Amino acid sequence: MPEAPAPEHAAPERRRATSGAPWEDAVGYSRAVRVGPHVAVTGTVAAGPDGAALCPGDAYGQTREALAIVGRALADVGASLDDVVRTRLFVTDIAQWEAVGRAHREVFDAIRPATTMVEVARLIGPDFLVEVEADAIVS
Repeated sequence: MPEAPAPEHAAPERRRATSGAPWEDAVGYSRAVRVGPHVAVTGTVAAGPDGAALCPGDAYGQTREALAIVGRALADVGASLDDVVRTRLFVTDIAQWEAVGRAHREVFDAIRPATTMVEVARLIGPDFLVEVEADAIVS
């Protein structure tokens, strides 16, 4: 007896969010992409609409601002900070880890995603001290 053809499955919908940062169009990426329950939020710095750094010289403030942008991107694709399972923190001065960590804890204390913090030589502009990435799974 011949085998029945395998059923065709529709690919999950791909949803994208943009923050309007100038680098998104220049580089060709989205702030967040959701496919099914999985969400990836790209590296996010504390940038205003003009691309200038918010909270210059303040690692804590920049982390809070970047996390706020991450939260808005998640909301744009139907997710929330509660859905975050992993974050990555890129800092230009690891000596600022406590300030960055305090801001991260204030947002994620009850959520407790897996996280990594690493020092990097520099970010997209000289005034940026912190960049945040996040992965989420919407349940």
